[in-house]
Amino acid sequence: MEILSAFKTYYATAELEAVTDPNIVFNLRAKLDASGHYDDFEVNRVVQVELNPKSRQGDLIAALEPVADRLLKRFKSAQVDLTTATARSDAPAAQEAKDAMNALTLFKADMGAFQRMYVFLSQIFDYGNTEIEKRAIFYKRLIPLLEFGREREGVDTSMLLLTHHRLRDQGRRQLPLGEGESPKLQPITEAGGGAVQEKERARLAEIIARVNDLFQGVSDNDGLVYADNVIKGKLMESETLAQQAANNSKEQFAQSPDLAKAIMDAIMDALLAHTTMSTQALNSEKVRAGLKDVLLGPGKLYEALRERGGGAGAN
Repeated sequence: MEILSAFKTYYATAELEAVTDPNIVFNLRAKLDASGHYDDFEVNRVVQVELNPKSRQGDLIAALEPVADRLLKRFKSAQVDLTTATARSDAPAAQEAKDAMNALTLFKADMGAFQRMYVFLSQIFDYGNTEIEKRAIFYKRLIPLLEFGREREGVDTSMLLLTHHRLRDQGRRQLPLGEGESPKLQPITEAGGGAVQEKERARLAEIIARVNDLFQGVSDNDGLVYADNVIKGKLMESETLAQQAANNSKEQFAQSPDLAKAIMDAIMDALLAHTTMSTQALNSEKVRAGLKDVLLGPGKLYEALRERGGGAGAN
């Protein structure tokens, strides 16, 4: 049904409900330039390498690595600041560090939005502006290098290599495209505004980054599933925690002995399915405390339990 719905939009003819504003690309370029994360020289250096047929892989790495390394170090520095502020119970400093991490995550998402919109809109509008095209080239090469939250030092330049996709035949399906109404395409009205999905990506990126600091030898996906699905999911089943979240502040809830016990019980329950992480968590009070911080921070455990318990709005 999802495939049918998607194709019906474009079957026979595709209609727009309204006109897409071509100035969106200029607005997003201005926002990205104002971030201060790169300058014109760095953009031009990458473009010159891309357009020079005699350029080598090493030239592209040399042009991009300083920019990517600087951004990765800024994210890592914000991570360290967050850990330090959390340990000191310095809420303003912790929030400042979170904002810095979220801003970098959103900056990467905005570059992706610019690139997608430029590729689409440049087929319709003649921008007549080489600076726009230069940034499309620059962002395309920079984005894969910005793996925020990874523990490795330095920039993984292997991401500059081309990859391949594998297609798998799953048989033929009949799609009645001519039946029913065909939806109209939504115009692009805004970009780089920190949409809900970008905030969710930033939340998940923060969970991954903080779990990576707690555990060793665990993939990003395993860490995210363990903290945000397995452990949080088991805690969400607790009526006791739901009532405590509904009737106490977040700070009071964090000190609940029932929460500490519930986290331990959840780790034990997950031991067979997630042996590596559960073993590390069972053997380290620091990891358990860090896991609690992840759950109460980007994991939004308190807010979810408070809503389930009927609390009047989370703090």
